[in-house]
Amino acid sequence: MTALIIFGLLTVLMLTGMPISISLGLTVLTFLFTMTQVPIEAVAMKLFTGIEKFEIMAIPFFILAGNFLTHGGVARRMINFATALVGHLRGGLALGGVLACALFAAVSGSSPATVVAIGSILLPAMVKQGYPMKFGVGVIGTSGGLGILIPPSIVMVIYAVSTNASIGELFIAGIIPGLLLAALLMFVTWFVAKKRDYPRLPKASFTTMVKAFRESVWGLALIIVVIGGIYTGIFTPTEAAAMSAVYAFIVAVYIYRDMTLKEVPKTLLAAANMSAMILYIITNAVLFSFLLTSEQIPQQLSAWISGMGLGSVGFLIMVNLLLLAAGNFMEPSSILLITAPLLFPMAMHLKIDPIHLGILMTVNMEIGMITPPVGLNLYVASGISHLGLTETTKACAPWILVMMLYLILITYVPAISLWLPTLLFR
Repeated sequence: MTALIIFGLLTVLMLTGMPISISLGLTVLTFLFTMTQVPIEAVAMKLFTGIEKFEIMAIPFFILAGNFLTHGGVARRMINFATALVGHLRGGLALGGVLACALFAAVSGSSPATVVAIGSILLPAMVKQGYPMKFGVGVIGTSGGLGILIPPSIVMVIYAVSTNASIGELFIAGIIPGLLLAALLMFVTWFVAKKRDYPRLPKASFTTMVKAFRESVWGLALIIVVIGGIYTGIFTPTEAAAMSAVYAFIVAVYIYRDMTLKEVPKTLLAAANMSAMILYIITNAVLFSFLLTSEQIPQQLSAWISGMGLGSVGFLIMVNLLLLAAGNFMEPSSILLITAPLLFPMAMHLKIDPIHLGILMTVNMEIGMITPPVGLNLYVASGISHLGLTETTKACAPWILVMMLYLILITYVPAISLWLPTLLFR
């Protein structure tokens, strides 16, 4: 009954159009003042100690690094490199777009940033080459979702903060699933392009490939800085985030010189605004998690699921349905911060690996980014292409279907997520 009151109140507040962060905070305060005897001092203490985590500092640093790279000419060079590799295949420019999204995702950690950076450059070029705008939107809108699966990923950091999972293991675990999804998206793109006889680019010479690689190598090297630094133990994931921000600044301003020092304050302000929004959500989610714990709701749900006789298979089906439904109405950070503290204890009770659960939840968040009515990538792609939201959704449909099938694969073949971190860390 208590759980119904809490989530009912939260739902009502969100339906009024109130931001999720304020809805969380008001739900907690209303319940604490009217229906429980928890001391307010304990709430204040939890408010400060709950966000006093070193790992949280990774979020603003990764956001800052992504902003530098988005405005620093890295995306254009990655597109050139990607099209030099696969442009000669049928639908080559679109295939280059998927590959460029995968490469940019590996340095930005943000899905909307990937769509903006790659789409704003590639979509006009695809239309000029004779591709329908809807096809281009479908390719870039869905491939941009790789930004939260291929490490470094801000969504993975938020999951780790919510569950005390290892950020380093999550990053390593995301590599194979991310590459597999990129390959599947490229296959769908090639299949559609071949069926509709879309154009291809002339085959790039070896010299052209080498030149494109040399121009993009400074951006690609960020992958080695982050993943290599974490794997070798040179620095922690949070320190890797700080290093990535410094490295991205040097590349954008002093190496590529696509950003001037006068533009840096504007980039810093944009990163600060985004970081403040996410951290405010985290703060209120910490209070919400504290309320759930104090009312023994995770334990009650675990007992309820155990009483239903749901094994790990049934539980994972329930998790996917819950997260896919939530993804239609909320953005990934909010979903994870609300659901992870609830689902994590139940997953541990069923002996589901926390890293596998993290990758599974990340893939669900990725699909949520391209499903209406609140799919952020749909709005970004719609803004770039000037297509309506309905047209953009229809354009993305073939790739969304493949991602749903891919979700089933990731859910029930945990070795895809766990093989690499098991090999390197366990």
